[in-house]
Amino acid sequence: MADIPEEFRDLFEKETFAHVATLTEKGLPHVTPVWIDYDADDNRILVNTERGRQKVRNVQANPGVGLSMVDPDNPYQHLSIIGEVDEITTEGAREHIDELAQRYMGEDDYPNPIETERVILRIRPDQIITQ
Repeated sequence: MADIPEEFRDLFEKETFAHVATLTEKGLPHVTPVWIDYDADDNRILVNTERGRQKVRNVQANPGVGLSMVDPDNPYQHLSIIGEVDEITTEGAREHIDELAQRYMGEDDYPNPIETERVILRIRPDQIITQ
């Protein structure tokens, strides 16, 4: 397991968008832009999504993921992560999407309709690549 370098942790406090790559059942890449968060106490990257989305189905079959993000204040600074989803949980997911809506949209509550239920993909970072 690899730790997120301290000088890159502010990416998880800004309106940083990440691109998460998963593999489909045919082994083809599926890449999705997402809001991103970090649980520093457990060293896990957090992606909040809805149950039934393609990325959730993909990681249920193959937990390996790639993720990249670019500093919104400096496009020449980026962080890439290779890891695995080691937990898919509903615990705290609804509250978490509201926290992300505050950071990304300035909204107290997530304004978009929730069609199924929110889940958090907890990603264990195994390899970190920075620039």
